[in-house]
Amino acid sequence: MKTIAFTIAFLFTFIQGQFAFAQTRKPASLGREEYIEVEKNVKLHVIDLGEGQPVVLIHGWPLNNEMYEYQYQYLIEKGFRVIGISLRGFGKSDRPYGKYDFDTFSDDIKVVLEKLKIENVTLGGFSMGSAVTLHYVTKYNGAHIKNLALFGATGPSWKQREGYPYGITDQGAADLIKQTKTNREQLVAGFGKAFQGQEGSLSPESIKWLESINLNASPYATTQSISALRDLDLRPVLSKIKIPVAIFHGINDKLCDFSQAEQLNKAIKGSYIVKFEKGGHALFLEEMDKFNAELEKFARN
Repeated sequence: MKTIAFTIAFLFTFIQGQFAFAQTRKPASLGREEYIEVEKNVKLHVIDLGEGQPVVLIHGWPLNNEMYEYQYQYLIEKGFRVIGISLRGFGKSDRPYGKYDFDTFSDDIKVVLEKLKIENVTLGGFSMGSAVTLHYVTKYNGAHIKNLALFGATGPSWKQREGYPYGITDQGAADLIKQTKTNREQLVAGFGKAFQGQEGSLSPESIKWLESINLNASPYATTQSISALRDLDLRPVLSKIKIPVAIFHGINDKLCDFSQAEQLNKAIKGSYIVKFEKGGHALFLEEMDKFNAELEKFARN
């Protein structure tokens, strides 16, 4: 009997101790959500780190918020709150059947910013993400945004049009879109290598890392979003932009020619170009130190 009584007393004391620990333990998390619902049954994955002035970064095609790994680390140490959003269909975000166009992406970003309750944001967008952020700023009149940074931008138009001889040709766009449906693996492999401005400016490991992120996208979203980019022409709306705009672009960019940056600079009053003399499309990796320092400087303005 004594043994049974001792065992019961021990268990009671142990359970009481565990309950008390659970009640008094300070949470290690700051309570920020990793997934934010933007509409019924659709959640976006958000990396939300650091404290201070907010910087929100939008990835390119078909990447996701993991691409900014080395920008997150840098900006946190410099006293910023940095937030990376994976657009629907990319990374760990939900990938429902439906629209993957620039109205949808912009609407999703608006919901995230509102739910995070942040203002005076430095918004940055890379490649296709530059078109997303430009569309957002013009559609919502810069709501929540203090300034805008464009990295390796696709220009006012990704595709050549009447009166606009810059960017990819109609046939080039059609071939690329077809390849997303028939040989996505080969497309991504070539895309990864084309990110570098000069041979050897990216290590084989970095190229493989970029390819792995690209392949993680929904195949359907990959096709639908690049088709939407083909049809997007931002030239008529760029005059609406009244906030400061910085255009980061590699001189040796093989995927979005430097002429695209020049066209944006002409169209957006008060904008300026930050040239990356050694960089290509992967300027955020190839010239990481300069990229991070210039982004920090711009975000502090």
